[in-house]
Amino acid sequence: MGVNEQVSKPLDRLSGLLAADMGAVDALIRTRMESRHAPRIPEVTAHLVGAGGKRLRPLLTIAAARLLGYQGTHHHLLAATVEFIHTATLLHDDVVDESSQRRGRPTANLLWDNKSSVLVGDYLFARSFQLMTETGSMRVMDILASAAATIAEGEVLQLTAAQDLATDEDIYLQVVRGKTAALFSAATEVGGVVAGGTDAQVRALFDYGDALGVAFQIVDDVLDYSGSTETIGKNVGDDFRERKLTLPVIKAVAQADADERAFWERTIEKGQQQPGDLDRALAILARHGSIQAARDDALGWAGRARAALADLPGGELRDLMGELADFVVARVA
Repeated sequence: MGVNEQVSKPLDRLSGLLAADMGAVDALIRTRMESRHAPRIPEVTAHLVGAGGKRLRPLLTIAAARLLGYQGTHHHLLAATVEFIHTATLLHDDVVDESSQRRGRPTANLLWDNKSSVLVGDYLFARSFQLMTETGSMRVMDILASAAATIAEGEVLQLTAAQDLATDEDIYLQVVRGKTAALFSAATEVGGVVAGGTDAQVRALFDYGDALGVAFQIVDDVLDYSGSTETIGKNVGDDFRERKLTLPVIKAVAQADADERAFWERTIEKGQQQPGDLDRALAILARHGSIQAARDDALGWAGRARAALADLPGGELRDLMGELADFVVARVA
């Protein structure tokens, strides 16, 4: 069995198991991204929403609610909310990063412009808050509103931390918990809340989403140096070119000799990059085993995600959620 088959199977099986719910979520997303007065909003949103993403975050919300036996419909609203928050952050991220490719397709800011991407992102954030209020749950609104603030905080922290060689693994984890894991953990937590789970169950679902999100981001950062353009849907080495100090480089900097440190200062801190620098960066990472060490960290976080599920109701759904942790790291294992 190839890696692609290993990766797709648990996610596809979970999507199949929850197909009726996800169909309702997709219909809700299509309805709520419409705009009577600004046709560019659905154009830009449809470009990103329809780009072949796996809807992982809303799927987690549905799975968490169903795991605890929820039979209502508010989890559909919350899953759509999570997807709108995610899509809004992607639109804004591509402007901030000046990206030209997302999920193997041109970014919205490239096809339209930065103004459209920022403003449509703002619209989707507003739509997400409209959706979450329809559940009538202040606890749910507090979780998702806090997550939206934490995501923005993580992105701002990354602006300063990403190009500073003093950034260590603790700061990196703080950034990752903000910009990525916060939405994973909120997605699973609100699923538990809307299902009326106990405090222990809701906490377990939060812990699962948090660990899964951290593993997911570490894998993305590893793939930027070890994957292929086809695999990651963007250009290999983009993080290096954008001077982002991600986990593989942080590990290499910690072991750098004077010559290597001078290289990282020139390319990451000062941004003075030359032809051949990416190849040299890859050679330094290989010399210190930094990519493998980051892979090992991702596997550790996936293990934490699995462990968090231990005391939740057993069955196929819990098994598949556990396998999702394997799905996240299978691309680099």
